[in-house]
Amino acid sequence: MFRRHPHHHVVLGTSLVILATLVPAGAASAGSGATASDRTGACRPLVPFRPGNFHHPTKIDNRYLPMVPNTQLRYEGTTSEGTHTVIFTVTNLVKVVDVVTSRVVYDVDLQDGEVAEAELAFFAQDDRGTVWNVGEYPEVFENGEFAGAPDVWIGGLRDAVPGIHMPGNTEAVEGIRYLQGRAPAIDFLDCAKIVDDDGRVTVPAGHFSDVLTTHETSPLESTTAIQTKEHAPHVGIVRIGALHDPEGETLVLTRYGHLSQQAQVRLNGQAKALDAHGHAPGISPLYRTTPRVHVG
Repeated sequence: MFRRHPHHHVVLGTSLVILATLVPAGAASAGSGATASDRTGACRPLVPFRPGNFHHPTKIDNRYLPMVPNTQLRYEGTTSEGTHTVIFTVTNLVKVVDVVTSRVVYDVDLQDGEVAEAELAFFAQDDRGTVWNVGEYPEVFENGEFAGAPDVWIGGLRDAVPGIHMPGNTEAVEGIRYLQGRAPAIDFLDCAKIVDDDGRVTVPAGHFSDVLTTHETSPLESTTAIQTKEHAPHVGIVRIGALHDPEGETLVLTRYGHLSQQAQVRLNGQAKALDAHGHAPGISPLYRTTPRVHVG
């Protein structure tokens, strides 16, 4: 979901348990001389990922990251490479990942009007209202042609660990750096922290208040680059920016709403086709081991 993958660029109620997962006072921070293990250790799960904590995982109604089936959000912006469009669709499809049924998001990234990436991302909400990112299947394209799927990760496979995309109790964790996902096999590590929850944002899709801002980082790629995301209540991400990032991705929400029945059928078909392609011989041996997506 708007992530910096290792090989290319694209664009998710806690208690005292949190305190036990924090980096101890005086621990080394991720500086230019930090090792990979140092950088990983500074970004830890807020709480453990436990399948038993997910009783209604596909009902994602988190205040700052709702995912209602058949909702579509369109973003426009720029990167260092040119104009950028992202079409983010919450499907009515599901997929079992790491023993948890997850909601399937179909995410298409266009660069200068041409598809650069098509991705299936998998999200689940636990019983405390926390939204977890449990895996991703992104395909990349060059000059309109399929160029591979090198950055697939699935929670529970090849040591990949699901991460939190949006905490259920945001006030309790403001300022705390937490894990958004880790897949050692592809050198993928994303971290985030909440830095504000009282912002105001005006974008083409409207004016929003009580906006929550996160700073996201990929420590294995850069110790300085930050992706900013601003989340409006009951809508989700409304603006994306960059700090100290040479790629300088920016995106704003231009429109959002529910799909017509005809559009739902079309988008479901595209998402299912992407899933089927990932299961084809020679595309992704890892993804081929996962269950197929289905309506749910």
